[in-house]
Formats: sequence, structure tokens, C-alpha cells
Amino acid sequence: MIVVMSSPLVAALIVAILRIDGATVWGVPLTLVCVVVAFAIQWLAFIPAFFLKTERFFDAVGSLTYIGVLVVALVFGADGDPGTLVVGCLVIIWAIRLGTFLFFRVRRAGSDSRFADIIPDFWVFLLTWTLQALWVTITASAALAAIASDRQIPVGSWFALGLIIWLAGFFIEVLADRGKQVFRANPSNEGRFINTGLWSWSRHPNYFGEITLWTGIALMVLPVLEGWQHLTLLSPVFVTFLLVKVSGVEMLERQAQKRWGDDPAYIHYRDTTSVLVPIPPKRV
Repeated sequence: MIVVMSSPLVAALIVAILRIDGATVWGVPLTLVCVVVAFAIQWLAFIPAFFLKTERFFDAVGSLTYIGVLVVALVFGADGDPGTLVVGCLVIIWAIRLGTFLFFRVRRAGSDSRFADIIPDFWVFLLTWTLQALWVTITASAALAAIASDRQIPVGSWFALGLIIWLAGFFIEVLADRGKQVFRANPSNEGRFINTGLWSWSRHPNYFGEITLWTGIALMVLPVLEGWQHLTLLSPVFVTFLLVKVSGVEMLERQAQKRWGDDPAYIHYRDTTSVLVPIPPKRV
């Protein structure tokens, strides 16, 4: 309960950092409005999820939250600035693609075993949705700071470099997700680990793609940031920490070790394939 109540306070601190001569909505800082939207979407979605005892639209609502926050930011903060519109649209495109992919994956796979012990507990389940709102706020903080700024995002060298990196990350994430989708759709691969396509160069290429594209967003908005707003450049660092240490790599590595740890083929794959960054396999 304490964490649930403190998360909005953390978000409010982020708002204080983001608001430096920023846009307002009827006198309210635009960044604050965006944070309120993020938490409102999550908490409203939690209500039917708790009563229906389901987590099946959790990931989809996460993507919807990104979309809602960025749409609000663009409507009240873009002012026809091409750079700002591009940054906002890139985040929305990523959220639509990922949300759609995760929604249909859940429909095919069914319930997520990670939520089995969480759903019955009101406060723990609410905490999960609350932390997702905080996740959205921190991850999108650099983009929100730039969009809400009174300065226009210059379409220059930093913008071009960031766009190239974003495109590379987006392409890697899409290719990795598609590769795993095709692999799992083949009945002959039932119970096997994926080691084809990008997955032959990295054990978690989808996560590398996501980290990369958020790095691109941070570089695109870098020239607009001022003072304490530079702290929002930690957004890709935060994404890396979550995907590697909290909800992604380490957890999946433990599951894989438990499932295939005695399989010589998996041992070879694990020992010769990069954990995150796609690089050619080691020679043994």
C-alpha cells in the first residue's frame, strides 16, 4: 500500500524536473497532465482486471497508456514543430506495434503464470498497475520534456543520429518478435528454445531493440533539454535496468536454465551466444 501511494509522489517529482518553462493546459503544467493521464488509465483498467481476475490486457493497456500520454502531449505541446511531431509519432508507432503484438500473443498463449499469485491480492495487483504507470512516466520522460518545452526540437545532427538509432532498434525488435512468433507457430518446435534468425546472435534481441530505440529518442531530444531536464536522459538506462534486471533477461534466463539446463544443445547455445547485444556466435 505504501508503494502504491508513493508512486504518484515519485511521478510528481519527475514533473517538477520536467517543468522548465514548459507548456500548460488551462494553467496546469502539461507534464503533470500527462502523468495524471498515465495513472488514470492504469487505475481505471485495474478495476475490471481485478474483478474479472485477469491480467490478459495488462500489456495492451501499458501500450495504450504510452499512446494516450503522447497524444495529450502532442495536442497541447507540439505547436506544429516538425521535430516534436516526429518524436511523438515515433513513440506512438512503437506503442501501437508492441501493444498489438503483445495483445495477440496473450490471446494465443493464455494466462501469464507470473500473475498467478498476484491477482488475488488487491494491493499487490494494484501495485503492478501503478508501477506500470510509473514505468511509462519515466521511460517517456525525455520525450515529454522536449514536447512540453517552449523550444522546438532542431532537425539537425543529433536528431538524425537519434532517428537512425531509433529505426535500427525498432527494426531489431520487430524482426526478433516476428522470428519468435514464426518459431512458436511451428508445431515441431513445441518445447524447444529458439536459436534461429536474430536469436542465433542474441538470447534476447527484442530487449536490445527496445533499449536501442529509447536511446535514439533521448538523442533526438537532447538539444532541447535544459538544466535538470538532462536527468531524463537516464530513460534508456532505466529501460535497460528493468529489462535486464527486473522483468526480462535475468528472469527468463533462470526459466531457461530450469527448463533446458541439462540439454547439451542449450548449453552450447548459452555458452556461445551473446546475452543481449546481437553479435556473431563464439566459436568453440
